[in-house]
Amino acid sequence: MDTRPLIGLIRVLTVDDPEALGVHGRIIEGHFPGLRVLSRCIPDQPEGIHDDLTQQTAEPKIVDLAEEMASHVDAIVVTCCADPAVPEMRRRLRIPVIGAGSAVASLARAYSDKVCVVGLSAEPPRVVTEILGPALVGSVAPEGVRIAPDLVTPAGKRGVLDVAARAKEMGAGAIALACGAMATAGVAPLIAREYGIPTVDPVVACGLFAWHALAVAAHASAGRESLG
Repeated sequence: MDTRPLIGLIRVLTVDDPEALGVHGRIIEGHFPGLRVLSRCIPDQPEGIHDDLTQQTAEPKIVDLAEEMASHVDAIVVTCCADPAVPEMRRRLRIPVIGAGSAVASLARAYSDKVCVVGLSAEPPRVVTEILGPALVGSVAPEGVRIAPDLVTPAGKRGVLDVAARAKEMGAGAIALACGAMATAGVAPLIAREYGIPTVDPVVACGLFAWHALAVAAHASAGRESLG
């Protein structure tokens, strides 16, 4: 029996293909082999979340799915950098809930006090802006990339590299990728290789914080047992 903690991963892009659905989970498991991931997606969001309307539409679906998963997972992660419904889930659920936006911003801030955000829009997600505060030196978006699926095209990847060059010109000491689909496209290692700037992948950041939350919980539980 596999006793590794199980992460419930929620994708806000509706994905029918099981292989495509599980890509974020495989990224987390590859970086954190002590974790297992169960991936699910919300229905009827073929373009994911890319503006206020799609976020408002998605949030009740995310809460419903999280409540359905909560009884058989040890933590929930939402691989969308707007952190949709994350505050509501934290109020409702008794397990750790991690949003990609707060995770990527916090980890990027640990690298540098000059962070540039690269996302689908030149306006960063609110949670990312709030966490970075004065460390935010700029926010850029690739041309011709409007929705998450655009990022996995060759033109989308080239566009991300082009804006990473602009981030370097801004003096960024780290880049925070503000779209979960950028993990799917694998752009973080491309930017790091091309420009030598630490580039934080939001899905990997989710995995790191989930791993830490569950490690702390396990340590606390073991301590209570030893006091017996």
